[in-house]
Amino acid sequence: MTTRLNPYLSFRDTARDAMTFYQSVFGGDLTVSTFGDFQASEDPAEADKVMHSMLTSSNEFVLMASDTPNSMDAPSGGYSLSVSGEDEQELRAYWDKLVEGGSVTMPLEQAPWGDTFGMCTDKFGVNWMLNVAGQGGATQP
Repeated sequence: MTTRLNPYLSFRDTARDAMTFYQSVFGGDLTVSTFGDFQASEDPAEADKVMHSMLTSSNEFVLMASDTPNSMDAPSGGYSLSVSGEDEQELRAYWDKLVEGGSVTMPLEQAPWGDTFGMCTDKFGVNWMLNVAGQGGATQP
């Protein structure tokens, strides 16, 4: 098995909506397991919360997420997910969907290093960076 780094996002009661949204952005197969599926919480109000979800796209993106149980503080911290490549049409399509209902931090446009780069925050508060390799095949710094 190949070793992979998979982003794992934590939400407060919006993991299912967020992952369904990311499936609409990136496509792929989404699996969702709830706390109720595994009797993993004694609180009946948490039965429908997402204990684990995984989105696997056709281009091998893997994104995982869960809802934080009520007994735990919601995680916070500075992070961004980065998507980069050479297919500008594909990356712009992702961008257009990610910014819908969110906010643009830095427009997706020509960057000083020759690539097309932009930053946004989606409607679930997740920060994204998108980088389209320029003519010279540069990558994000």
